[in-house]
Amino acid sequence: MNPIADSDHQACRVRPAIVAGWNNELQAATVPTFYFIGVTTGGSSIMRVFPHWAKRLQLGPVAIQGIDCRLHDDPEVYRQVVQFLKHDPKSLGGLVTSHKLDLLDACRDLFDELDPHALQTNEVSCISKRNGKLIGHAKDPITAGLSLAALVPEDHFQRTESQLLILGAGGSSLALTSYLMQTVPPSRRPQRIVVSNRSSGRLEELERFHHTLGMPVPVDYHVAARAEDNDRLVQQLPSHSIVVNATGLGKDAPGSPLTDFARFPRFGFAWDFNYRGDLKFLRQAETQRVERSLTIEDGWVYFLHGWTRVIAEVFDVEIPTAGGLFEELSDLARQAR
Repeated sequence: MNPIADSDHQACRVRPAIVAGWNNELQAATVPTFYFIGVTTGGSSIMRVFPHWAKRLQLGPVAIQGIDCRLHDDPEVYRQVVQFLKHDPKSLGGLVTSHKLDLLDACRDLFDELDPHALQTNEVSCISKRNGKLIGHAKDPITAGLSLAALVPEDHFQRTESQLLILGAGGSSLALTSYLMQTVPPSRRPQRIVVSNRSSGRLEELERFHHTLGMPVPVDYHVAARAEDNDRLVQQLPSHSIVVNATGLGKDAPGSPLTDFARFPRFGFAWDFNYRGDLKFLRQAETQRVERSLTIEDGWVYFLHGWTRVIAEVFDVEIPTAGGLFEELSDLARQAR
């Protein structure tokens, strides 16, 4: 147990987000502080949920604070943030979203250690400190696996011979495909994975990564510069297939990677990694729920697993992925949401 967990009677402090940038000096933490590095952190449910979790987990007098960076921000901004976390004594670490690939690319030399997933995926979603060392972790392959397991039965792909279409080729796409290619047995893998992205750069990076894994699942890579291009990919899917919005559209920016004319596969799944924002992708799927017999899922379960895995790492506490304590944390999150 982390040594700061001896005074859980004190309330957790929620601080407003800092907008990182050249003229913004990050202020030294006055109490042990956990950070959320994102784009619009103030709107995240974690700002309401974390105080309840901190009390239940007996984390002590801690604070949570957001740090907002622009998407694909200047590398020096990421270095400014990571250097601050590394050298500020009461800054414990935190969770990184939307910047996982860019942050590690800009700051690799600032980390004393990277966990095996971070080394393999070239992303950091969690920053922690141990024995004076700054450590970068990639928790998303674990989070993606837990979330997918909650969405579909273990035999889904084998029983239905369905496919997986991932819209977007960023860190979450890399994490989900990494899980499917490395962690699950062949019988639980999709017949084919299809990935699209608006530009080719991230697709090429993803393809190189898949080749390092030996390509155990066939993958098609498509540049989809327009939403209509994604519509065509959705149209080609067999029944029972899963369509994932991993683009950030609907949260980090308004809109959807599909047009309103996209036709989801019958008996398929519409899964958005977002749980807040305009969620247009999910609203598009909702109009076809009955006609196409769709299962529709937002990113709430992903949110729960993602945050609990990072909090467990940063605060060095045990948090199960199922069972009594996890259900308690889930209930607290729903009430605070």
